[in-house]
Amino acid sequence: MTDFEGIRAVVTGGASGIGRAAAGLLAARGARVTVLDLAPESVPEPLLARKADVTDDASIRAAVTGAAEEMGGLDVLVNNAGIGAQGTVEDNDDAEWLRVLDVNVLGMVRTARAALPYLRASRHAAIVNTCSIAATAGLPQRALYSASKGAVLSLTLAMAADHVREGIRVTCVNPGTVDTPWVARLLDAADDPAAERAALAARQPTGRLVTADEVAAAIAYLASPAAGATTGTALAVDGGMQGLRLRPAAS
Repeated sequence: MTDFEGIRAVVTGGASGIGRAAAGLLAARGARVTVLDLAPESVPEPLLARKADVTDDASIRAAVTGAAEEMGGLDVLVNNAGIGAQGTVEDNDDAEWLRVLDVNVLGMVRTARAALPYLRASRHAAIVNTCSIAATAGLPQRALYSASKGAVLSLTLAMAADHVREGIRVTCVNPGTVDTPWVARLLDAADDPAAERAALAARQPTGRLVTADEVAAAIAYLASPAAGATTGTALAVDGGMQGLRLRPAAS
C-alpha cells in the first residue's frame, strides 16, 4: 500500500513503542518519516531521526525546522511523545505534576506550534495526538496521567476548531493498555508481574493487551487521505474498554 506516497511526516517519541510502530508503518506505506526523540540513535533506516526534547522549545523548534527542510516540507505530525505516572492525587508532588504535564501536554503544544507554519503550506495536513483511554474512563492509581491525557483530548478538539479552515485536520487516538516498554517496566515493578498482566488484560473486554501495531494502524488511518473528512474526533483502540459493558462470564 502506497497511500502515503509523497507525504512527509514527523513522529515524536518514535524510537520505541507506539511511536516506533507508527513511524515504521507510515514509512512502509510510502511516507518520508522523521522521528524526533531523545534517543535518535536507535531509530532504524529508512526512517530519518533527529534528537529533540519536547520540554525544550528551542530544541523542538530546531528539530521540526530541520526535519521539514530535509524532507522538503511537512504534511503530518504525530504528537506521540509522552510519559506515564502512577498514583492518586496524594502520591505525586507538585514537581512530578509539572514534569508530566510539561511532557504530555506542553510537549504537544510546542511541537504543534513549531509545525503549524509548514502544515499550513501542505495540501494534506494532519495532526494526530496520542491520547489515552485514561482521558475518558476513570482508572485507579492514574490521577496525574489521566489529568494529562484529559488535557490532550480537550486540546485536540480546540486545535481542530482553530485550524480546520486552514486545511489542517486534528484528531487523537485513545489506546487502552498497550504492550509497550513502559507497561513492561510497570509489570516488572509489580509484586506479582504475571498477576498484574492478567489483571490489565482482563479489564479490556477482548481479554488481552492492545498491541503497538494496532494503535499504529489507527494513527495511520487518521493521518491518511482516506480520513479527509475526519477531524476533531478521538478513535478508541482499547479492546472495547470504553464502550462495552459486558455481563460477567458464566462460570
